[in-house]
Amino acid sequence: MKATIIAIGKCKKNSPEAAIINEYIKRSGWDIIIKEKDNSSQEEEAKFLLSNIVPGAKVVVLDERGENMKSLELAAKIENWINNGCSEICFLIGGADGHLQSTRDKADLLLSFGKLTLPHMLMRAVLAEQIYRVQTIINHHPYHRE
Repeated sequence: MKATIIAIGKCKKNSPEAAIINEYIKRSGWDIIIKEKDNSSQEEEAKFLLSNIVPGAKVVVLDERGENMKSLELAAKIENWINNGCSEICFLIGGADGHLQSTRDKADLLLSFGKLTLPHMLMRAVLAEQIYRVQTIINHHPYHRE
């Protein structure tokens, strides 16, 4: 399985968030790639995000309007995608002003990680951990407890 995190804002190489992100990428058995672009206008951000979606990939747009799921529910959804032939998922993280409707319209899943506002780099760290957690749930690894 391949997961691509397509994000607005560049993560500083030696930042604490980068260390967390890299740790979960290293732990993962999936191929995880990050594509990023500096903040710009919402239109330019949307163009970047949409142009980096791999044809045939499932698209998860992280958005405050999205569904707030438990990790087990997210894992079940992704496992269903995998069982139906999905080999890649693109996760889209927008800029400070969020996503345009045109970006949300491309989503196979509009996903919220709650009502809190999180810094973009911390959101990437949380997403990297959840990708790892989903993988462990699917593989029946004891990392996740519920």
